[in-house]
Amino acid sequence: MPCCGRNSDKNVVAVKKGRKCVTFLFSCCMFWFILCVILVTVLVFVGKHLLYNTMESDYQGLMTKPTSANVSKIGEINYFRLPNDARPYLYNLTILPFLDRDYFHGLVNISLRITNPKSELFLHSKMHTIFSVDFMFENRKSLQILSVTNNNKYEVLVITTKEKIFPGNYSLAIKYRGVLEKSLGGLYKSSYESGNQSRTIATSKFEPTYARQAFPCFDEPNMKAQYIVHLLKPKEENYIALSNYPVDKIDDYDSTNELVTFKQTVSMSTYLTCFIVSDFTYTNTTFNNSGNLTELRVYASPGNLQKTTYAGEVAKKVIEYYVEYFGIPYPLPKLDLVAIPDFVSGAMEHWGLVTFRETALLYTDTTHSSANKQRVATVVAHELAHSWFGNLVTMNWWNDLWLNEGFASYIEFKGTHAAQPDWQMQSQFQTSDLHSVLTLDATLSSHPIVVSVTTPDEITAIFDAISYNKGASILRMLENTVGEEQFRTGVTSYLNKYKFGNAETKNFLAEIQAAVSPSFDVSQLMDTFTIQMGYPVVNVTYDAAKHSYTLTQTRFLMDDNATYETNNTYGYKWTIPITYITDLGKSSELILFPYDKESISVSRPTDAAWLKFNYDQIGYYRVNYEEEQWRNLINVYTSLPIADRTHLLEETFSIAEAGQLSYTIPLDLSKKLSEETDYAPWTVASSKLQGISTYLSGSNQDEAFKKYIRSVVSNAYGNFTWNEGADDGHLKRLTRIVVLTLACTAEHPDCLSQVQEKFNEWINNTAQPLSQDLRGIVYKYGMVKAEESTWNKLLAVYQAETDATEKLKLINGLANVKNSLLLIRLLDLSKNETIVRSQDYFTVLGYISANPTGTDLVWDFVRQNWEYLVERFTLNDRYLGAMIRTITAKFATESKLLEMEEFFAKYPNAGAGATARKTALETVKHNKKWLSTYRSTVESWISNVNK
Repeated sequence: MPCCGRNSDKNVVAVKKGRKCVTFLFSCCMFWFILCVILVTVLVFVGKHLLYNTMESDYQGLMTKPTSANVSKIGEINYFRLPNDARPYLYNLTILPFLDRDYFHGLVNISLRITNPKSELFLHSKMHTIFSVDFMFENRKSLQILSVTNNNKYEVLVITTKEKIFPGNYSLAIKYRGVLEKSLGGLYKSSYESGNQSRTIATSKFEPTYARQAFPCFDEPNMKAQYIVHLLKPKEENYIALSNYPVDKIDDYDSTNELVTFKQTVSMSTYLTCFIVSDFTYTNTTFNNSGNLTELRVYASPGNLQKTTYAGEVAKKVIEYYVEYFGIPYPLPKLDLVAIPDFVSGAMEHWGLVTFRETALLYTDTTHSSANKQRVATVVAHELAHSWFGNLVTMNWWNDLWLNEGFASYIEFKGTHAAQPDWQMQSQFQTSDLHSVLTLDATLSSHPIVVSVTTPDEITAIFDAISYNKGASILRMLENTVGEEQFRTGVTSYLNKYKFGNAETKNFLAEIQAAVSPSFDVSQLMDTFTIQMGYPVVNVTYDAAKHSYTLTQTRFLMDDNATYETNNTYGYKWTIPITYITDLGKSSELILFPYDKESISVSRPTDAAWLKFNYDQIGYYRVNYEEEQWRNLINVYTSLPIADRTHLLEETFSIAEAGQLSYTIPLDLSKKLSEETDYAPWTVASSKLQGISTYLSGSNQDEAFKKYIRSVVSNAYGNFTWNEGADDGHLKRLTRIVVLTLACTAEHPDCLSQVQEKFNEWINNTAQPLSQDLRGIVYKYGMVKAEESTWNKLLAVYQAETDATEKLKLINGLANVKNSLLLIRLLDLSKNETIVRSQDYFTVLGYISANPTGTDLVWDFVRQNWEYLVERFTLNDRYLGAMIRTITAKFATESKLLEMEEFFAKYPNAGAGATARKTALETVKHNKKWLSTYRSTVESWISNVNK
């Protein structure tokens, strides 16, 4: 045993020596391994540094020192457009909106590609405090930054580096703080009342140039990129966070907040991103998305949840129609519609997260009118159309805004028709979109559809009737000219070819051209209507012996003595698609009146008893006949389709107002209204007759003309009455309100008696609500002769009301009182945002100015408070600019014209309202001319017709 023990000890010693050797060898290996890793790292760093230096050396010969000329150009021009050689492809964006403060913190990491050597990087930023900037080349080397400059004038951030910036992939990380304000642009706060508690939300609106207020970015429509968004929200009280894509995960941020991360988006423009933190709830459904089901939710504050059902129903029908019409699935994994308490526009097409003013999304059939219902349907249809036209394919620059807005404004009628086929939406196009823009586009202050814009103010200003309504009108004309299927084929081809990218007008027209006969030049037709402003009037003469019409064209202007330059590309001539209708039906041949021909001839079909050009008023032009032909059309008025009756009424009054037709023609035509029962013709008639009544204010024929209006509206008034039937259709309900409004305006005795009786019953017992369709007219006309005590009662009802749509009807009643002291009080109250939300402020000023007692009061108020208005809304607010045109629209004296000119001279910087000021001056000059030129003719006609 002892021998065995001794041998064991020797073995143990040997094993220990072996272990020491292994340990030593392992340590040696680890030392050399670590040393190699360090050496490799150093070599990589040195190699990268050498590579970067080599790049600098390679490109040194391509770099030029700035001269005084190009420094000036950069400083004065190029800041408004970013250089095209730095483009983002991914934003990783974290935004921390603190709902109890007036600011938010942000971190944006932008992955971008640079294609040209440069020494400075430009991107947009507005109202940001920059904490840090890290600019890294291909995730390997941070460039040394010499300076970071916020240029407030041009809204850009200029990053200057020590080294040259060469082509390659970079990441730019910026920590910053932004302003969480109540300007209704960028990222801002909104609030609503729930019980006795005010609830705060954060939301955003970025179109056209406000994304730069939420995060430093390349804020131009062709700088598309993908987004990964992280958004802070409170943990408690049912708060949620929404963005364009679904939630990916939620992490704790601190004890009271969570950080919500959203899934990575498709590529899109900055203005389409959206961020909301709120305690909203939703109703939901799904829609058939080319065989797959996609979730559709409608969000609102909890108290408004029951008002979201209709929007969801109509959105489902509309989106399914669009998926089929375009032949392209809705591209995103979800679709949310959100009613925002404070929203500057009607709605905004943020992709996957569409935001609306409450009045444009919320509806119930017990509190909202038929007009409100139609408003919700058409706005939803408009915004959802943008999912393809505007979002999937975006205009390359804002000069082609009409590709977004004109198309959505036209297609919304198809979408609404798909959801509500009994509403006759195609005939309503005339009165809702076409007629107003024909008036605007007949002024020298109009502008082309495709217009050069650079500054934020210029961009904001073109969100107007030309981009929307004229764009829609010429697309309607184009579709009718090339055929519905060819038009649809071209549209789908265009969307497929440029999806997730950007395009220009010429790209769209090329795809339409490919779908139609090569013999028809689509671009020539459309260019005459897009690159020059205005439109033609086709003058028609008839040769009875030959049964032939000779057509000539001139530019139509409301001022027939206006002078203008004609040295543009087409010399204010248009290529016009000529259509006509006879008692035998509509024309089917393609008749073009080329811009470079003096005249064309059109033969009347054999056996046709009469002929009217421009059937359905589908062409964007006017038609003026000789008096005999006008008389013939008046004689067949009742046998014409609705759209053509509507056309004749609008056309005759408008051409007469421009001095190109005797007023006896439209006034004689108006006698036919005694037999009219349809909505669209009555809408035109009401507008035109009230317009003449305004011109005749103070005339010795004022009362006589109101008597005439009462005579032509009497039959309709007796047919529609104040009694609503449970089975009344949508159009009957709309027509009733038009007829009753016209009757009350003309002081129809029974109308005024009925409205006063209904108002008195209601104001003394507001617990018994008025009919949802009648309440607007009752509030307005019931308040005409109200005492101060009654006005105060209505004010109390208004202040207690929480429904946004109802509040507008109530405040219109408050604005219609004839007591000037009460109107002055209302003007003062309206400045208080707890009484009138900022989004409604200019609407209220318009209501008051429409009241003859309030017209001068509002004008004086605006002039005295202009600096306050500019500080509150900024000159970039197009609604502030348009307000001037609205409140001066009835001015007709030299003294008012001088007041306007003096005001504009005192405040020459009009911002986004520059064009509106020009239009306002033209309107007043036109009003003056009407009184001096046409008033006597109208008065003579009235005196004869009432004999």
